[in-house]
Amino acid sequence: MKFISTKEAILSEIIYTVDFTTQKNSLAITSNVYLQTLGDQLLIKATDGKVGFSTSITVDVQEEGKALVLQEKLLEILRVLPDGDINFSMKDGFFTIVPVGHGIDFKIRMIEADQFPALETIDNDRFFSIAQSSFLEMSEQVIFAVSDDTSRYFLCGVYLERSEGGITMVATDGRRLSIVERVFEEKLPSFAPIIVLPKFFQILRKIGTGEGAVELAITESILFARIGGRTFYITLIREQYPNFRRVIPEQQSYRCTMKIQDMEDALRRVAILIESKAKRLFLDISEGGVLLTSDVSESGEAKEIVPCQYEGPDCKISLNYTYLLTPLRVMEGEYFSINFTEPNRSMTVKPESGRDYMHIIMPMQLNP
Repeated sequence: MKFISTKEAILSEIIYTVDFTTQKNSLAITSNVYLQTLGDQLLIKATDGKVGFSTSITVDVQEEGKALVLQEKLLEILRVLPDGDINFSMKDGFFTIVPVGHGIDFKIRMIEADQFPALETIDNDRFFSIAQSSFLEMSEQVIFAVSDDTSRYFLCGVYLERSEGGITMVATDGRRLSIVERVFEEKLPSFAPIIVLPKFFQILRKIGTGEGAVELAITESILFARIGGRTFYITLIREQYPNFRRVIPEQQSYRCTMKIQDMEDALRRVAILIESKAKRLFLDISEGGVLLTSDVSESGEAKEIVPCQYEGPDCKISLNYTYLLTPLRVMEGEYFSINFTEPNRSMTVKPESGRDYMHIIMPMQLNP
């Protein structure tokens, strides 16, 4: 193998491989990035077994070949090299990196390239297009509700299902639930419901541009994404997702409307004195406003009143304040509402009308 590439061209692709290699064990095969010159292309591949990545760039190929190079060291070296052309080659078991016109010479020990595991593949005709920005916006409305409890692994991902005219995304940790049901102009194929690890959306945000379309392909165990010349995939969670629609209230008796910014600011201030692991906050709802009170701690207590529009009996609700603050951070519009029937039953947090998402929160017991 021997080729010449600009620093910018190869570095812009190697950066993405960080999310696809094993970073904690430099001895693992999957801590390496696979490089292969073919024609006028440099093929770049990486995988940690659960996710995989492949791309290619045009380079000046002087000799075809393949190499397996430690990703961490390759990236570190490329970042500190001067801009311009770089000569890459293999010699005596080393991968050499020599910038043109500079007295710099790096040699990285290589591993036999044939040891690199094969990446998952899928036929091109299985891909379908979907608006990149809209798909990512959907994930933003639910991803924070994903559970981190691996004993209930089926809750550790975002649930996707094909709905009439579009896609439904759901995430829940058993104490809160977020759902978005969006209609797409694109013609979408039917597919069985899947559970996707949050890492997929994190990678998509890094690799994507936020504009145009992303191409997706779904199998029983793998979700693929393709943007331009870059393709990546993730292994799906193959477990049964709970019937989330059972916890969505059909109707609720009371509605309290406030400005998003007013509540968000008040939550941040009152939370300064919330020190318990439960992150308990009390909401006293009345026609005169919503009184936020921190759980009493050694440091003291904080209170703040948020103006509201509300008609109903005075009531007191106890909840984890982050369950309210997190969805407000990504909520669009000026106003939102808290909808409920009884203080100890699920409450629904909704944006202004016309939005396609909502968040359900289970309150805490007032007297634990």
